[in-house]
Amino acid sequence: MASEKPILYSYFRSSCSWRVRIALALKGISYDLVPVNLIKDGGQQFSAEFKALNPMQQVPALKIDGITISQSLAIINYLEETCPNPRLLPQDPKKRAQVRMIADHIASGIQPLQNLSVLKQMGEKKMEWAQNCITSGFQALEQILQHTAGRYCVGDEVSMADLCLVPQVANAERFKVDMGPYPTITRINKALLELEAFKTSHPSRQPDTPAELRA
Repeated sequence: MASEKPILYSYFRSSCSWRVRIALALKGISYDLVPVNLIKDGGQQFSAEFKALNPMQQVPALKIDGITISQSLAIINYLEETCPNPRLLPQDPKKRAQVRMIADHIASGIQPLQNLSVLKQMGEKKMEWAQNCITSGFQALEQILQHTAGRYCVGDEVSMADLCLVPQVANAERFKVDMGPYPTITRINKALLELEAFKTSHPSRQPDTPAELRA
């Protein structure tokens, strides 16, 4: 039924899943989590059961209000439209455009290029490939944020852009990207990680987080 608790299909380390976990936490939406291990058994996302749920065989997927939504930004936009407080998209059209621009810059221009499915094709060069993709994207993002940022990515309110930024910085750290040239990204990331919604949704605090990676 439409009134049932939402179910999030997630992987602790998936940056796209983390975006959605932050949104759910910020909006105070209680949900059940079903872990989908992207590594174990050759990748549980490739099971027939999960393919029936999400034909793209990716996380996250959210069952909510009688429908299943995949793609993190589509999920976040649905949550924004059905549970508008707190706002993740500014009311001002110009600021709203900037938020969407930054979110798309990360979600379309950086993350997919260093995603697991791509890295599998890169063999021994996967670390170098990921570093180059993130560095190229962060050079542009740093420049953009110098014009849009207040305390956070766009002004002083947390937005959808911030939900994309923090997981991408975590990816950069995993791939040992030098963050020195990106002081604005680093400052915003640090401020966001102090917020409770970003802490509770963190990969180190998920039901499927391996013991050695737990906070």
